[in-house]
This record gives sequence, structure tokens and C-alpha cells, in this order.
Amino acid sequence: MSLESELLILDSEVDGQQALLSDGVKSLLKALCGRFAAEVPQLLANRKHKQQSIDRGELPDFLQQTKSIRTGDWQIRGIPKDLQDRRVEITGPVDRKMVINGLNANAKVFMADFEDSLAPTWNKVIQGQINLRDAVNGDISYTHPETGKHYKLDDDPAVLICRVRGLHMLEQHVLFDGQAIPAALFDFCVYFYNNYRKLLLKGSGPYFYIPKLENHLEARWWAKVFAFVEQRFCLQPGTIKCTCLIETLPAVFEMDEILYELRSNIVALNCGRWDYIFSYIKTLNTYSDRVLPDRQSVTMDKPFLSAYSRLLVKTCHKRGALAMGGMSALIPSHDAETNKKVLDKVKKDKQLEARNGHDGTWIAHPGLADTAMAIFNEYIGEDHVNQLHITRDVDAPIHAGELLVPSRGERTETGMRLNISIALQYIESWLSGNACVPIYGLMEDAATAEICRASIWQWIKHKQKLTSGVIVTRSLFKKMLFEALAEVKEQVGVDRFTHGQYTQAAVLLEQITLADELVDFLTLPGYSMLLAKD
Repeated sequence: MSLESELLILDSEVDGQQALLSDGVKSLLKALCGRFAAEVPQLLANRKHKQQSIDRGELPDFLQQTKSIRTGDWQIRGIPKDLQDRRVEITGPVDRKMVINGLNANAKVFMADFEDSLAPTWNKVIQGQINLRDAVNGDISYTHPETGKHYKLDDDPAVLICRVRGLHMLEQHVLFDGQAIPAALFDFCVYFYNNYRKLLLKGSGPYFYIPKLENHLEARWWAKVFAFVEQRFCLQPGTIKCTCLIETLPAVFEMDEILYELRSNIVALNCGRWDYIFSYIKTLNTYSDRVLPDRQSVTMDKPFLSAYSRLLVKTCHKRGALAMGGMSALIPSHDAETNKKVLDKVKKDKQLEARNGHDGTWIAHPGLADTAMAIFNEYIGEDHVNQLHITRDVDAPIHAGELLVPSRGERTETGMRLNISIALQYIESWLSGNACVPIYGLMEDAATAEICRASIWQWIKHKQKLTSGVIVTRSLFKKMLFEALAEVKEQVGVDRFTHGQYTQAAVLLEQITLADELVDFLTLPGYSMLLAKD
């Protein structure tokens, strides 16, 4: 690409890149960047202004100026047939084998993730888009180079939804007018252009998950992007469909407004619980009375999370949108007794969501699909494909205070050491290119690692005491990090440790945990480290 065209792709070419990034893709991407990229910095600045107000003592609340939207009588445009039954969705990264396994799982939807499950090297971003294109075309296959095992699509795969990166991320390998472009626009453009015709011919459509929205103005930005693309390609308004994750504390107070801004394109909201817990810490980080306990005790039956789940269901169903439940990070075990405990926990978690009225739920491993499916089959019944008929109209109104109520529980040395070990191992894996990692029986992604490091930052800031009576300090964290590094070295062996990214991960973890201000996302400094290695 020449500089005169205002769009420049910097990186060396990946196999298949030329066909993927065709002239049509580049033309659309140039048009999108020309119209919409310049608005993103202001949207991000709005987040900072909001956070500054909260830091000064203005707790989040429902907006007075948009009350008419919350009380108005309106609904979303509608839900395509292949998105009306979403009782189980499996999520995963976009590497080739995972895409095939995700689409073949006993789930209604596979959410292919360019965000929290992806370490966004240029090679992985491009290969991921190629994998999704091949999956849409129906000719994706994979043979394991060591075992020789062959993977291919079943005859009736799950519905495919693409999760793009959040507005805070840039794609540094593509410049427009000399500036790195929003990664969200790149992911959206490449997936849409390469697949929309084939998807529509199959009776499906270009479907997206939108992550980490914080307010309705960001939703309005996405609505303008969708409308522009639909008009440019002579598509019916509402052809592009999206599901928005409500995974930030500010967004839970603007769910009606988000649905309203996107009413032509949106079909559902999703309880992104792990990012939501992280956002609770981040948003209320200056409030010493709202410090969270050990991560393991912050479960969906806690008052502030229960209120979040119930309000999302009530809001969505009032507007004709689906209300998706959150992720079970548990993964099956080869040990029969341990696996029974895992499945019992999954069952309890999914029963809570189904009772609340959610229309479906997320899992991270195919081995949990049957358990989750059985729960939602039971609650949805044979006469329905979702729970839109459950309105929760008889519920008492959920006020702001219920969404902010502190979560009680212990802060333990075991919990702190576990947070450090998980964050360390996850960051090492992320820097090595793998962003979806099984650690201690859980499938960890960026969101869960964020909780681990943000909790410790918060404990240090507010001088919290562990149950042992020890105050959490910078020096205590450094000591435990050093010990965690030694333990991991013993676990993985000298060779793996030496050739891995453990030292770099420890440096990054220490920097973001001991920073004076809470770092917004660990993936931002992490991305800089990836670029340095690229």
C-alpha cells in the first residue's frame, strides 16, 4: 500500500494475507477510518473524565438526562432465527483447531475471540481471520503435526459470532494518516468484508460481540459504523447484528440506553462477569469501603453480582433482547472425583443463571457443554427456544446502591499467593502468544488475570489485612512474587523456564501491580512487549 492512499500496512506478509486483505477490504477499512477513527480518542477521554468524577466521590448512578429512554415504550428491531436459541455458547481463541472444535461442540453458538483470548501478534490476527473465513466457507480442516489427528467441520456446526477487540486497543501494524488504527475497526472490517455474502447466503449473517463498552455514546459510535457499512453495501438496515457485553461497572447503569442506541442491530446483552468484577475494582479503586475479598469468594450469588444479573435480564426482556449469562471458567478433570465436583459447581452456577431468566450461558470447554445444555433445556422447556417470556416485572426496582454494595469475605495469604501465581503464569503465556490458558483447573483469560493483579493493587493501596493479621504491602507482594517465580520454575522445569517469558512476565506484573495509579488493562503494556518481539 502506498502512503498516498493514507492506509499503510507495516508488517511483513503472513501466508494468505494478500487474499485476506484484498483491495475491497482496504477500501472499506480506509473509509471506516476516515469517518470514525478520529472519534475514538474522545470516547476514551470521556471514560477518563467519568473516572475522575467517581474518584472525587460521585458514585455511578443511572443518568437523569436519559430517563425518558429508560421509561419509554420501545423495542429492538428483532432477532434473526439462527440467534433466537443461544442456550449454550462456547468461547475460544481463533487458532485453527479451536475454531473447528468450538463449532463442533454441543453448543448453539461459538464465539470466536480476537479479544481476551488472543495475544494479538500480527501473525495470529491474520491467521485467525483466515480461519474464520475458511470456517464460513465450510472448508476448514486441520491435521495435528505430531499426532496426525485430523479435524474437520461437522455437518451442522454452531452459529459463528466474532468478538472484536475493545476500543482501547490499537492495531499498530496498520496506519491511517500516520496513526495506528482502532483494532476494533480492523477486526470488524476484515471479518465483515470477507464473510458477509457467504453468511447471508447460508441464512445467517455478520454477527459480532462488542466488548468493554462503558456508555451509550460508545454504543452510538458502533451504531453509526454499522449503518454506514449497511448503506455502503446496499444491505437492509439491521443486517449486521451484535451482542454487547455488559462487563464494565459504568455500562450497567446505561443498559437501556445502549440497547436504544443500537436498537437496529443489537440482539442481546451478556453478563461478562469476570471483566465486570475487574471493572468494579477499577472503577471504585479509591473507595476503601468497597475492597473485594479473595477472588474465589466473589461468586454470582453475591448481592452486587446478583443485582447485575437480574437487572440485565429485566432490561433485555423488556426490550425484546436476549439476556446471556456469563462464563464458567471451570474445566473438566481427568480424575473422576474431581470432575464430579467441577460439574456440580457448573450445575449450581448455571441453575442460578437460568432461574434468574437468562436465555443462555457461556462455557470455555466442550466438556461442560452437556451439563450446561441440560440445565437450560430444563428451564427453557420444550415450548420455547429462550426465556424472553420471563419479564421479571414483579421484581422490586433495582437501585444504584444494590449494584455497588460491598462484597464481604476474607482476604487470605493463600488467596494472595494464588492471585500472584495465576497472573504470573497467565502473563507469561500471553507474552508467548497463548492468551487462553488452563491454570489450576480454571480456563484463565485476560479478564481473570486482570482480577488477580488488580485485587492485590487494591489491597496494597488500602493497606488491607490478611486473615493472618499481616498488612498487604509492596514489600510483601515483592517477596511473594519472588517465591512464586521460584515455585513456577520448579513446576515447569529449568529448560521450560529458561526458554519461556517468566522473567519478563514477573517484571510486567510487578510494574502494573506497584504502579501509583491502577493500569487500565495489562494488555496495553503487554502489547508493547509483543510488538518489541514481533
